[in-house]
Amino acid sequence: MGIASLVGKYAMAPFAKALPAMGDTERAALEAGTVGFEGQLFSGTPDFDALIATGPNKLTLDEQAFLDNEVRALCGMLDDFAIDTARDLPPEVWQFLREKRFFGMIIPKEWGGLGFGHYAHAAVVTRLATVNVSAAVTAMVPNSLGPAELLLHYGTDAQKQHYLPRLADGRDLPCFGLTSPYAGSDAASIPDRGILTTREIDGKQVRGFNVTFSKRYITLAPVATVVGLAFNARDESRPEGQRDLGITCALIPVPTPGMQIGRRHRPMDSAFMNGPIYGEDVFVPMDWIIGGEKQVGQGWRMLMESLAAGRAISLPALGAATQQSSVFISNGYGKVREQFGMPIGKFDAIAGIIAGMAVELYATDAARRFTAAALDNGEQPSVASAILKVHLTEAGRTSINHAMDILGGKGIINGPSNLLSVAYRHMPVAITVEGANILTRSLIIFGQGAVRCHPYVMAEMEAVEHKDEEALGRALLGHGAHVARNFWRSLFGAPLVGNPPAELLGEARMLARLSAKYALTCDLAMGLLGGKLKRMELLSARLGDCLAHLYMASACIWRYSVEGDAQMLPIARAALRTQLDAAEEV
Repeated sequence: MGIASLVGKYAMAPFAKALPAMGDTERAALEAGTVGFEGQLFSGTPDFDALIATGPNKLTLDEQAFLDNEVRALCGMLDDFAIDTARDLPPEVWQFLREKRFFGMIIPKEWGGLGFGHYAHAAVVTRLATVNVSAAVTAMVPNSLGPAELLLHYGTDAQKQHYLPRLADGRDLPCFGLTSPYAGSDAASIPDRGILTTREIDGKQVRGFNVTFSKRYITLAPVATVVGLAFNARDESRPEGQRDLGITCALIPVPTPGMQIGRRHRPMDSAFMNGPIYGEDVFVPMDWIIGGEKQVGQGWRMLMESLAAGRAISLPALGAATQQSSVFISNGYGKVREQFGMPIGKFDAIAGIIAGMAVELYATDAARRFTAAALDNGEQPSVASAILKVHLTEAGRTSINHAMDILGGKGIINGPSNLLSVAYRHMPVAITVEGANILTRSLIIFGQGAVRCHPYVMAEMEAVEHKDEEALGRALLGHGAHVARNFWRSLFGAPLVGNPPAELLGEARMLARLSAKYALTCDLAMGLLGGKLKRMELLSARLGDCLAHLYMASACIWRYSVEGDAQMLPIARAALRTQLDAAEEV
């Protein structure tokens, strides 16, 4: 018996007891997506050559032309105050969105869409959101997690041929019903049920599900012509204990007998469409199941595998737009507004806040662009997408609060000349949707990252699950060496791997050492607390914050390297040091 087998033999029982139980839905969430540079940070030895190899963001000629023409034209049609007052987009804006295929940005050209990459998609949403958030949300949702994304990856040929061209040109407008009144953050526990049955339709026996559901907070629901729906499928003819088939995703055309749609919520009195969907004994044929009958019960896996891209693009784009607008408006107002005989922007108190906003924007925008570049390279970094969702929307909230402070009375009086009030009111929506920040920060970033990104934890869990003593022993021996290396690096410094920009060499060394300290701290927390760590949300949130700041610091190095703009060195260095300080203080 080798040493690995011997170690695994004696460690199997205590490890099996210490590891938290994991259900199928939790496993699907943990295994979804890919591991990006955040995995390097968990290793304690980040490779800066690998960081820079991600390459710069690129727009195709078509994408750049769309931003220069269609997006610019649409922005000229948007009156923020008028849209907010009317509580809807003007008819000509709806028509323009359809005609110019804003709803089909992610749909390939062969299906009638624009075939844009992730960076272009983010650029469109960001630019629209600097003018009007409701227009940005309306264009964003069909291109985020929803029917088009799911059809592209899992749909049958017939479903693609029918729906994708119609979604691309706006003949069909989609929404996706996941959240229920009794399962918001815990979406895997949706109570909506579909019972397997057979109905006679046009003289034929058709297999499908009788679905009863109640959904709320569904963006675009009041105007949708096709509803993506997640429900729990059941087969009552099976033996007890085998009747649950799992979460299943379907496309239901509007109208369909038994489904009620059209009422409206008003999220923070916003102008974009949002509302509930109800259904009682709605018959869903197998042809309406995304991917057909073979995909029954695979809905949660579909959603988790498709979530990374949308969550890394949509809400971070809104956060970035809020930051950009806040910096631009605050800086401009600071130049024209005078008090005590001088522009208020010359007062240290105001200038310092604006400078801090600009530094934070450099870091968050670097993280957003870096992740978009990774997505365009074929990655699906699920942990990084959670980091972006939380920290870019939080940065947007902080930034607009600062801007409101600077504008003073100008910022709190509604009217066409108030450039911040509508976006300020919208900000809690971005904080809440697609995984509320308090949940994502406390449970997802570190909870998923500790398993998915750690070089050994996933292997250890799989070895315990399969009762493979030798595999567990190998993983534990590697893990022990990993801890020893990071302990040494934490005390005496970490050697650089790769070649960061010479101008940021000192900051790169700090990042490498903090990465080793972070990796060691994570191992200590997991080793001392075991499965209890899963329920210690405050500690998990702090460890997640540290990872997020290290990730954004890494993105600052990447951005400065690929842009090569020496004039940006002072702000790049300030942004990088701010993130490193925040990581160390956590």
